[in-house]
Amino acid sequence: MADKLIIRSMTRPEVDILIEWAANEGWNPGLHDAGLFWAADSEAFIAAEYDGRLIGGGAITAYRDEFGFMGFFVILPEYRGRGFGNILWHARRNRLLARLRPGASIGLDGVFAMQDYYAKGGFVFSHRDIRFRAEIPEHYPTVLNDKAEIVPLASVPLDQVLAFDRTCFPASRTAFLQVWVNQPDALALGCLHDGKFAGYGVVRRCLEGFKIGPLFANDSHIAEALYARLAAFAAGGPLYLDAPENNPAAIAFAEQHSMIEVFGCARMYLGPAPALAHEHIFGVTTFELG
Repeated sequence: MADKLIIRSMTRPEVDILIEWAANEGWNPGLHDAGLFWAADSEAFIAAEYDGRLIGGGAITAYRDEFGFMGFFVILPEYRGRGFGNILWHARRNRLLARLRPGASIGLDGVFAMQDYYAKGGFVFSHRDIRFRAEIPEHYPTVLNDKAEIVPLASVPLDQVLAFDRTCFPASRTAFLQVWVNQPDALALGCLHDGKFAGYGVVRRCLEGFKIGPLFANDSHIAEALYARLAAFAAGGPLYLDAPENNPAAIAFAEQHSMIEVFGCARMYLGPAPALAHEHIFGVTTFELG
């Protein structure tokens, strides 16, 4: 049967199908994720076609040739257990390696049940990324911090945003951020502390409620100032934050806001784990693209 399986690049309409499958898996994608992810890296989406039918897919996002991320790995339920997923996953890994410079690392956020499988493919566990959920009341009180100035992220020079982001992400991602922070049904804010750029956050509408991602801040006080405004944007619905367990302050932050753990992934790396300012990462950007 494997000889009928074709691994190829996805078309743009097929990415919409992949997003729909992700929603069926309970991953709660953003309303505009398909277009945003395609704009960031149209070569990232790989399809598995069997006997003329699209049966699976996944993303292999390359940030220049510096860092790669594997996500959106889905095989339709009726085709699971037949070896198709294994073929697709290894093909994606090898294609992504070919897109990167020698020695570059690849990351992924895999569900815990697949952790041993990814380990067989060379990935090493780093830490858990925990999805927390909060119920935001209709009238969410915004507590102002007189030392933190919250501004529209668009008012901050792009080079400052990119420089800060680079301390929290393993590679420069100019193309991605330019579309991510300007997406519809979302709010992107920056924080100035004593006149210096000290963090930023983005909240976007999803199929269910809203997600914050990323939330990068110099400390928990800056994270708090950003969160207050981002949460107000999500007033009246559930709000999700994917907090990395290797930053204890991020987990404490979620718990202080009475957020409940609802899901989690294992962050794993093929190659050296990136040297990042983990203490500044209060919320990762996405489980799908890193």
